[in-house]
Amino acid sequence: MSTEKQVNVFPSECTTLIVGRKMTADGSMIVARSEDWNAMYAKNLEMYVDTDNGPESFIARDSPFRCDLPKKALGYTAMPTFDLPGHWGSAGFNTAGVGMSATESIFSSEKALAADPLVESGVAENSVFNIVLPYVHTAREGVERLGKLIEQFGVAEGFGIGFVDSHEIWYLETASGHRWLACKMPEDQYFVTGNQSRFRKYDPKDKENYMASADLIEFATKHQLYDPKDGEFDFHTAYIRDVKLDTTYNYPRVWGIQGMLSPDIKNDVTKNTFPVFAKAKHPITLDDMRRVFRFHYNGTEHDPYLHSNPKEPYRPVSIFRTTQTHILHVRPELPQAIGRVDYYAMGMAALGAFVPLYQGITSYPKAYMLGTDHSSVESAYWKMRKVMTLGMVNFNAYAPMIQSTYAKFEAETAQRQKEMETQYLACYKSLPLHAQDLLQTFSDRVLLQALDVADALQEELFTRLTSDIQAEYKFAGA
Repeated sequence: MSTEKQVNVFPSECTTLIVGRKMTADGSMIVARSEDWNAMYAKNLEMYVDTDNGPESFIARDSPFRCDLPKKALGYTAMPTFDLPGHWGSAGFNTAGVGMSATESIFSSEKALAADPLVESGVAENSVFNIVLPYVHTAREGVERLGKLIEQFGVAEGFGIGFVDSHEIWYLETASGHRWLACKMPEDQYFVTGNQSRFRKYDPKDKENYMASADLIEFATKHQLYDPKDGEFDFHTAYIRDVKLDTTYNYPRVWGIQGMLSPDIKNDVTKNTFPVFAKAKHPITLDDMRRVFRFHYNGTEHDPYLHSNPKEPYRPVSIFRTTQTHILHVRPELPQAIGRVDYYAMGMAALGAFVPLYQGITSYPKAYMLGTDHSSVESAYWKMRKVMTLGMVNFNAYAPMIQSTYAKFEAETAQRQKEMETQYLACYKSLPLHAQDLLQTFSDRVLLQALDVADALQEELFTRLTSDIQAEYKFAGA
């Protein structure tokens, strides 16, 4: 199968988890998402600086979308696919400290799209990150800018977008070709979604917690998507697709994650009655977040890796064709340089390692920018992908070693982060250049160490695989 054909059979699909500051163990705010597409397409890291002379237009290379841009742009970080630099930015922070995750693929109902169709030349997942994040200074501004773009150009596909700053988290979901709804995330709960819009309640009078296209309810009423006689307006019922495919592809992920974090919630996996927002039994930690994105119904009858079953009907969170997972972690009480961290895992999180990308660094090791659609010893993406590929040859035999090795690396990294951050806080005001060097040196060391760990794992896996194959095909004895 050619690479081009593979692109056509692998849609971009994701899982999103957002956690409010009173629901986390450290008082932080979290916007996280896994991006599932095509394992052959490496993700590379990008970094842009503030400019007063930025591009005046965005011209999509893989869709008809075009739009004008302000010349003044904030610097920002991004992680596009190798073949579309400046597109598909996916996730990162800008220099104002705003984080953005784009996008979660979602789907409107056929009836909603008949009334307000998608626009082929409209805003698409390929462009939304790069035309919004460089131009906003708050999460709320991000919603406002994106909402105006949706209304002006329409959307080419449905999507959900997360924004976070020092004060708020917002999440926006498209409703149809030109309509949308955004909700401020509650501070004391979490929100999870997997390829399906989850919003239900909308109060147009509550400007503090909701933003939406001006005629969201009126349009639904006019086109018989909603009848006021049926009671309170329900966004999901009015605009969103809910079909048989969702019951195995999308419901189980929400059910599984809510079951992990809130075991007291008695959800029925076959019914879309999951709470939109939920309280976790215990405050959520970064380790909990990593565990969520490594979830594959571990050890149950629906675990496709335990049972070597690629046709398992329940779609896991962690799948082989995941290209990256990010956990945007905001600690407002800290200096922005260390208070904004993107915990980033290349490829499949269940067989991968998360590394911290601090907002305050100014460069990445070159290996993190060298991935293509062909394996390479120079590419960070492919170093990690090789370990995953070998691990999937015999998941039950090899995954425990991979996972324990990366768990040790992540635990040691977390301790080193604490030590580095203590040093940074002691000097960043009086010795800012020294503090910057301290942060950059730490980042380079950790990112390169992750690759060394992956290289060592690769050699151990090849050794074990060679031994296993020899034992199976020994043809020994006369």
